[in-house]
Amino acid sequence: MATWANALALRIGQEQESGMVQTPLNVSGAIVPDSEHKGLVAALPLPWRHYALLARFDRPIGWWLLFWPCAWGLFLAGGTARWDILLWLLLGSIVMRGAGCVFNDIVDADIDVRVARTAVRPVASGAVSKKAAFAWIGVLCVIGLVVLLRLRWEAQLTALASLALVAAYPFMKRITGWPQAWLGLVFTWGAPVGWVEVAGFSRLAPLGLLYAGCWGWCMAYDTIYACQDREDDVLVGIGSSALSFGRHVRVGVAALYGMAVVCWAGAFWLVRPDPLALVALLPVALHLGWQVVTFDPDDGAGSLARFRANRFAGLLMAAACLVVGVNA
Repeated sequence: MATWANALALRIGQEQESGMVQTPLNVSGAIVPDSEHKGLVAALPLPWRHYALLARFDRPIGWWLLFWPCAWGLFLAGGTARWDILLWLLLGSIVMRGAGCVFNDIVDADIDVRVARTAVRPVASGAVSKKAAFAWIGVLCVIGLVVLLRLRWEAQLTALASLALVAAYPFMKRITGWPQAWLGLVFTWGAPVGWVEVAGFSRLAPLGLLYAGCWGWCMAYDTIYACQDREDDVLVGIGSSALSFGRHVRVGVAALYGMAVVCWAGAFWLVRPDPLALVALLPVALHLGWQVVTFDPDDGAGSLARFRANRFAGLLMAAACLVVGVNA
């Protein structure tokens, strides 16, 4: 362990000197390298900053990626006027993504402390105790409960059905080389919730294709994200689709994005069997194609940028679902 600690300290020092890792604001409460809105988070009082970082409030890309499938399901099922529910689903995405991240950090504390990019996370660094982290989960889940109660009972049951998947996800990287496949099930569960909120448990064939496409989309973008950590994942001994694809990672991402577009096209056709409905899918298909063409698995900064670009991909897909579902 001492040898590993020395090696980690040397690596972090080298990366800080090269600008790859920012020097922490202080020993506790450091802003992690891939934070967005660094100035805003850094302005928070230190105790608040710990909990904001723990729930990833500094990285809104996560809750956007969780929220967009909710919007897709809601719009494609015909809930194009349900803007009140859409806002509730956005709030739910923010707090439940935060709760999931806190739980993930509790489970992964022993791994995070051994990886340069995650060693300064609040639980791994000791800035927040596991007991306090569990209490923070409780606060976030209370807000999530308020959102849950705004939904119809069928959507409530659908949302609650995801809890087992969420709880199991942090352990997947320890037992499989394809944890992104499980994440695809978890992080796109909003699509069934949004759909069922409008249509109940009817017309499930379009929903099945929509959800299958969401799974491929999520697995692809998280494979892109995982390319940043390939060396550390090998060293620590955890699984990743970025490793499992090997030198074919770019082909794998392309195939997954292709699967997503095909499945979404099928869902659109079942909702509205009109060739013009498929035209609505063209912008997001072109955007995902751009990601594949410009994706370099060996470029960490580029991988992060392509991953974050899926915030815009989600918006394009939401617009497509809105157009197709307006008369559903």
